[in-house]
Amino acid sequence: MALGIIGLPIPDETILTFAGYLISQNSLHLIPTIFSAYLGSISGISISFFIGRKFGLNFLHKHGRFFHITDERIHKTKKWFESYGEWLFLFGYFIPGVRHLTALIAGSADTNYSKFALFAYTGGLIWSITFVTIGFTFGKQWNLVLEQVHKHILIIVLVLLILIIIYFLIKTLIIDKRKSP
Repeated sequence: MALGIIGLPIPDETILTFAGYLISQNSLHLIPTIFSAYLGSISGISISFFIGRKFGLNFLHKHGRFFHITDERIHKTKKWFESYGEWLFLFGYFIPGVRHLTALIAGSADTNYSKFALFAYTGGLIWSITFVTIGFTFGKQWNLVLEQVHKHILIIVLVLLILIIIYFLIKTLIIDKRKSP
């Protein structure tokens, strides 16, 4: 799990779902499997965070101009992570590609590690339990279910993203109305 979370092309959800299937066949045990998956996921996301913390900001300051990344954009990203990043840490595990980048960006943005760990580790636990449970619950059909999840994940993510945008727009409009005389 750790290698998949730091960005190597390892099919994490497939591994977890298959592990759930093996639990349903009495080849593995539930608690040790979830615990192992959880430790792997938090190990990987922690490594990514510290790679971002150690090299990310220096890299961006030194080479960011080649990617149109200015100090102002870095500052805005840091502020955004301080305000809303915890939700990305919590639910980013469920979005392929996002989970690989959130920790690197959080480390680069100098996000508070305690805040990052609280939400990212909680997200890792929910993610581990979810996919192991899918494999366990659906037994031999685990692969078909996983295909359906992957097929519809984009729609689910888009709906959640739209709801989040609507929430922040409403929140911003209400705050702006209260501030104006």
